Amino acid sequence: MENPLVSIITPSFNSAKFIAETIQSVQNQTYQDWEMIIVDDCSTDETISIIEEIVNNDNRIHLFQLQKNAGTGIARNTALEKATGKFIAFLDADDLWKPEKLDKQLTFMKANNLPFTFSFYDCINEAGIPLNKRVEAPLHLSYQQLFFCNYIGNLTGIYDVNYFGKIAISSIRKRQDWMMWLTILKKIQFAQPVPESLALYRIRENSISASKLDLIKHNFSVYRTHHRLNLIGATLCMIGFLFTQLLLKPRYSKTIKASI
Repeated sequence: MENPLVSIITPSFNSAKFIAETIQSVQNQTYQDWEMIIVDDCSTDETISIIEEIVNNDNRIHLFQLQKNAGTGIARNTALEKATGKFIAFLDADDLWKPEKLDKQLTFMKANNLPFTFSFYDCINEAGIPLNKRVEAPLHLSYQQLFFCNYIGNLTGIYDVNYFGKIAISSIRKRQDWMMWLTILKKIQFAQPVPESLALYRIRENSISASKLDLIKHNFSVYRTHHRLNLIGATLCMIGFLFTQLLLKPRYSKTIKASI
């Protein structure tokens, strides 16, 4: 019996420094039944030529190019439309997977009859040097917990298309993954992670992840747009969010707080 196909969604934009290593981390997977769908958002560096050279030697990798710069949400949705796998996974063009990532997650999902799972992950800097920081999450993550903090790293999530269908991604520029996980948990109520690190998240200089103030602004936008809360309701949720960040979350993570 053939293994189910995993469709890997990868948006790219000016990722020449990292994209070959990212693709290599997929090619190095012990689980080999995958397709990688890369959608480029009008890169102006050597990203396209690097990907094309790799595509010529691996027919599981597919490259599509947007006609105009539209953001990662549009790029991810374009890739999602092209996906043919039973499972959808996500990997941005500068992040990395450990070799047994897919194998361990799919085995975990099957053993526990789960339509969705994620994992812990480690952080590296722009040069790929480990920062000795591991992002962990509750082993029984509820919708309410996720509402106040995005515990799920985009590079770790996998969901079953047969159970959820293809979940369209918001076209807003930031926090798209958090809204997708909230949509998933609203349906299944709680999620279980594989309790080990299976991926490497690259913290870029001047990135949204490096600016806590910008993250707070974008989280506030999620409460206003995704949850459609009024100004007062969104403000109260942000207070709850900050309370979670400062007081409650450390009990779940031994080395670093989950991404806000």
